[in-house]
Amino acid sequence: MKEFTYVITDPEGLHARPAGLLVKKAAAYSSVIKVKNGKKSGNAKAILGIMGLCVKNGQEVTVTAEGEDEAAAIAELQAFFKENL
Repeated sequence: MKEFTYVITDPEGLHARPAGLLVKKAAAYSSVIKVKNGKKSGNAKAILGIMGLCVKNGQEVTVTAEGEDEAAAIAELQAFFKENL
């Protein structure tokens, strides 16, 4: 399992537009990808799983990937978070 943490810098937090883009990125991988915010965890391949986390600006999230392509998934998702959130 691979993971990284990221502090959300987008003034609106993890809102619908970037959440939709995140789901598309995550869906490209066969690994199980999850986003965790505090005690809540959501499937990164499901828009409702991401939106249900209610991630606000300044909050830290942990992204985990487990599976055959976990290293590639984590590398691309980490770059995605830096560019979009």
